[in-house]
Amino acid sequence: MKNLVLFTNKDRDSLVNSRRGETKFGEQVSLLPNLTTIYEDICSLDVEFVIFGIAEDFGVRANHGQKGTKKAWQSGLKYFLNTQYNTFNNANKIAILGHLEYIELEKEVKDLDLTKKKSILKLRKLVEEIDKDVSYLVSCIIKAGKIPIIIGGGHNNAYGIIKGCALALNNKINAINFDAHSDFRPEEGRHSGNGFSYAYAEGFLKRYFIFGLHENYTSQTLLKTIKKLKDIQFNTFEALEIRKELNFEDACGSAQEFVSKDSFGIEIDCDAIENMPSSAMTPSGFTLNQARRFVHFFGSNKKAIYLHICEASPSKKTYTQVGKAISYLITDFVRARS
Repeated sequence: MKNLVLFTNKDRDSLVNSRRGETKFGEQVSLLPNLTTIYEDICSLDVEFVIFGIAEDFGVRANHGQKGTKKAWQSGLKYFLNTQYNTFNNANKIAILGHLEYIELEKEVKDLDLTKKKSILKLRKLVEEIDKDVSYLVSCIIKAGKIPIIIGGGHNNAYGIIKGCALALNNKINAINFDAHSDFRPEEGRHSGNGFSYAYAEGFLKRYFIFGLHENYTSQTLLKTIKKLKDIQFNTFEALEIRKELNFEDACGSAQEFVSKDSFGIEIDCDAIENMPSSAMTPSGFTLNQARRFVHFFGSNKKAIYLHICEASPSKKTYTQVGKAISYLITDFVRARS
């Protein structure tokens, strides 16, 4: 794959902080020594989970959002690799594949004036190129019988992930999305706000549940669209956390009932986590601990076939905070599956 950068032993050695008397995840995870045929290479790995990153923010920018999501992979990877390998954490069934990177596409958008419609349309066409890579890579991982964990980039990548799973399984899949936004906006060209609407319209997504939708940031038009589709359900953040009309655990149970009759994916949009540096950071949202409980709850269901953590946007100042948060979410998912 042209845009796939393999994670190497050299990369690992540069990130893992070894200490006497300790063993870190980075010292135990599996790597691909080289790349020949991606599907066969993944099949050869004696692992359950395959982690890869998507270093892009084209979809976010194409949706008029703040760039920076392409940095999430490196921050999450660093802290994940330095997780302690112990009774609670087993790294033996995990492979780090690498990340998708788009240097050539970056050159194409470097001088774009994003106040102009023509430039936005250009970005949206480029997102379609990323979709192809994501769907192909996820399809290979699922076909190989592994569970993909995808980190970084915008929520536009949900489309490629869902498509890849559906193609590999030859069946539609469901999704549960922990998110302040529906990302079910009109099919107006690919961006971070319409990954699920495209996946649904093209027959890859069957049932879709939005968990914690923000009432202040969902248009009436969108609410009408969602409410008339029987395959889409949601609850709102305000009903859960402000008016306390719903209990968090009970709401998780109801959502699970809706999506778990078939294979489903777990989507974590970092925009939903209060004060998490992200493409649309919120001062009012779920806590990181609630996000972790959510991942554990749904990850424990054997019908869950992937975890996607997106929209985190670390700066130099918040690099550690974002990296640790992503690492916690990955290890919660792995522990839940075990």
